Amino acid sequence: MYIDASRAQAAALRKLGRAVILAIESSCDETAAAVIRDGREILSNVVSTQIPLHARYGGVVPEIASRAHVEAVNAVVDVALEGAGMTFGDIDAIAVTHGPGLVGALLVGVSTAKALAFALDKPLIPTHHIDAHISANYLAHAQLEPPFVCLVVSGGHTHIVQTAEYGVYRLLGQTLDDAAGEAFDKAARVLGLPYPGGPALDELAELGDPTALRLPRPKTENPYDFSFSGLKTAFIQLMRGSAPPPRTKRDEVPHPVMRGSAPPPRTKRDEVPHTVMRDSAPPPRTKRDEVPHTVKRKGLLDGIRPEDAAASFREAVCETLVDKLIRAAHFVRASNGGMAVPIALAGGVAANRRLRALLAREASREGMTIYMPPLSLCTDNAAMVGAAAFYRMMRGDIADMSLNAEPTLPLPIG
Repeated sequence: MYIDASRAQAAALRKLGRAVILAIESSCDETAAAVIRDGREILSNVVSTQIPLHARYGGVVPEIASRAHVEAVNAVVDVALEGAGMTFGDIDAIAVTHGPGLVGALLVGVSTAKALAFALDKPLIPTHHIDAHISANYLAHAQLEPPFVCLVVSGGHTHIVQTAEYGVYRLLGQTLDDAAGEAFDKAARVLGLPYPGGPALDELAELGDPTALRLPRPKTENPYDFSFSGLKTAFIQLMRGSAPPPRTKRDEVPHPVMRGSAPPPRTKRDEVPHTVMRDSAPPPRTKRDEVPHTVKRKGLLDGIRPEDAAASFREAVCETLVDKLIRAAHFVRASNGGMAVPIALAGGVAANRRLRALLAREASREGMTIYMPPLSLCTDNAAMVGAAAFYRMMRGDIADMSLNAEPTLPLPIG
């Protein structure tokens, strides 16, 4: 039977401690395939993006994503093999992301991987998407090994995890509502920026003043959890002209990592209609109220430059992310009898320039070693899947032909 032969092959590969893995990724809007050796060496890494297909809709359309994956996956696999200078006969195992993600998109990758594994009689390795993002760091940093603390930030996920061993995690904190990537995308939409919103906002923010606007720094009961819905709402209200005025010197707050205090008490002058505070439609506008459309016309809204709005929002999100990661690292250090552990960054938002700069600065101040993947390994790709899959197979994790897509697959916690 397939599974018996698969287990025997996987056991032999574990004994050798080596494997060449063909990995497939299709969890959202990137069709990707890669060939990875021993979980650390990239032999090829091919990504087919769907951004042009979804740009007209301002976001990923699941049905369109699934159909595009079907059309692209075979060619992407062929190009990955060609780039590695290999054939299917040189491959030791097949890996695939089976969750979390869009169910239709995941199914394309899972079905392709199952067909290849069965036809080639090779082990099939199921891989978790977040585990894969974290494992991207293994490809870029040969010296990195568990344990370490990692901030995972992407369009749909924001987690702080302690990596106890390869593929085994302790969850320290997570988002309670919007992920950081979602917050960036929604802010970008308010500013009228093109899809994908996060990178566009990051680009615009480079031209702005990050201290121009007074925005809240979210606080949560668990100091390592995140909540970006309030910050997002505050930003939307501000851009509608219903939030506090731009920051002045009097509004300055201490060191960025320590920011997060509440804004000053509201006065009668600050009051706005209850409907606006609930994020419903504001009262009908009059000619007197008319202002240029902030985003599409790149004009001003109540004296606010779009560049400053983008920079201020980016600063609020990035400061929150960095502050909580540094705090979590201190907590883990204290729990380990004072022994320092490295910190790492992963996920699509890890490409954000301000986040990388802030984290590098604060890690240096705190005397912490930090690892960040190169930009090419931040967004969805199959190389990271192959890295995670190698260590899963070394632990004996392989799948049979019953493997299915799991859109809400939880992170493996040990």
